[in-house]
Amino acid sequence: MKNPLDGQTALVTGAGRNIGRAIALRFAEGGADVALVGRTREPLDEVAGAIRTLGRGALTFPCDVTDGLQVGQTTEKVVEEFGRLDILVNNAGVTRDKLLLRMDESDWDEVLNVNLKGAFHFARAAARQMVRQKRGRILNVTSVIGLIGNAGQSNYAASKAGLIGFTKSLAKELAPRGITVNAIAPGFIDTAMTQVLSPEVRESLLRSIPLARLGTPEDVADVALFLASESAAYITGQVINVDGGMVT
Repeated sequence: MKNPLDGQTALVTGAGRNIGRAIALRFAEGGADVALVGRTREPLDEVAGAIRTLGRGALTFPCDVTDGLQVGQTTEKVVEEFGRLDILVNNAGVTRDKLLLRMDESDWDEVLNVNLKGAFHFARAAARQMVRQKRGRILNVTSVIGLIGNAGQSNYAASKAGLIGFTKSLAKELAPRGITVNAIAPGFIDTAMTQVLSPEVRESLLRSIPLARLGTPEDVADVALFLASESAAYITGQVINVDGGMVT
């Protein structure tokens, strides 16, 4: 049986850990070669090694997503090495959680620059190649916090809500070129960030989730694989929640 992403190249930002790592591995299992982008090389190299054991190509590209010049050069290198770019996953993200009255301007700027401007940089660079190919998939990893907000996360919520608007607008721009653009909105996912929470906080979170468990990075990766495949060829401009029913 043919793999859904055979012969394709994917670029995943924030690929060294958690959701980005899971998406990169799932794409490789689906047949894609993967370009791994992140701030530091070491975690990317670990993921690349795991991908190569699956028989797929993997290259690592340390890159600051907030630097448009670096992003453009990185994207060009990916196309030079793999010959094409079919799928972009904008997953890189940071948090700087504080109540608004305690938030520094730098806390606001860093979150918006990484989470939103970084996606702009990579989507613009990738779209240039995808337009030439007359085909492509762009997936933006947003968050349910961008839909419902959260105290102490006004910067993060603004960046993720902005990513939703960016997704919907870009979908309309690129649809005539054969490119789909969708967003995935994870809820509370069992990652390093949630593992440090106290048992009391985790229990409170579980009570807010109808399925009564935290999500896994693989739950998100499965949706990404579907949206990147031909099975989702008629889906664009959509936000898919992966949250156990928390936001309805």
